[in-house]
Amino acid sequence: MMGRLFAAGDAELIPQTRMSGPMPWVIAIMVAMTAIALAAGFALGNAVSAARAEIEGGVTVQIIEPRPDVREQEAVRAVEAIKAMPAVAGLRLVPQAELDALIEPWLGTGIATATGAAIPVPALIDVRLKGAAGPAQLAAIEQALKPVAPSARVDAQSNWLKPVFDAMVSLQVLAIALVALLALALTAAVLLAARTALGANRDVIEIVHLLGGTDAQIARVFQRSIGYDAAGGGTVGLALALVVILVLGRRFAGLGAGLVDNGALTWSDWLLLALVPLLSTLLAMVTARLTVLHALRKML
Repeated sequence: MMGRLFAAGDAELIPQTRMSGPMPWVIAIMVAMTAIALAAGFALGNAVSAARAEIEGGVTVQIIEPRPDVREQEAVRAVEAIKAMPAVAGLRLVPQAELDALIEPWLGTGIATATGAAIPVPALIDVRLKGAAGPAQLAAIEQALKPVAPSARVDAQSNWLKPVFDAMVSLQVLAIALVALLALALTAAVLLAARTALGANRDVIEIVHLLGGTDAQIARVFQRSIGYDAAGGGTVGLALALVVILVLGRRFAGLGAGLVDNGALTWSDWLLLALVPLLSTLLAMVTARLTVLHALRKML
């Protein structure tokens, strides 16, 4: 008898109207925020990983001699000395025109004519090592340059961007923490919704108990109902999140910055984002079932 009752009309126990009430839209908001936070975390992780791999073996040599003729001679000798080192994979002496273009946004143009003397700009040598640029490698380059270019200063490119990397990793951790908080908020919302539905249908549940209905059968009804709401809300939330992610992706792509370009989402990132509605639905269904079973035990 109870099998026919539940099979014929679960809607008699609790309302089954889909996408009605606040619960589906609360879940949609949670899923959208979770997907956006995950996308941000993935983008930051991709940018940091790509940038670190790119500059891991990068070394910058600055010739800071203020006299142009001496600076040029030291730069040439420095290039020859670095080429002879076995750990060097390649190097490039940055042209003066390129250096002028780099400092032009900050210092402007026509500085030499305005002041009567040109501002001394260090000569730059971009060096690529075969391995990572560790302290031993930097010390070896400094030792090789000391006799031929006394004004040379050697720096690992990774050291320049370390504060940036640390900040991006912190933002990535913040995104993960936000996802965890949203999961807790979703669990709390489903718990409150299940308890509210139980309270509103207490009399019906007692009648079902008298007719022989089990706690598992009643919990299955609530679980199915909240599962439908979570699936619908999760789908809507993921669609909203994808729109936001694509719009922001186009905006950041227009910046043309190296770190931003390296932060593009991969196919595995998109796959994980597509799993967010499914995981949220499973979380909502498990929470609803456990909440209802726990409450039903107290009712008896």
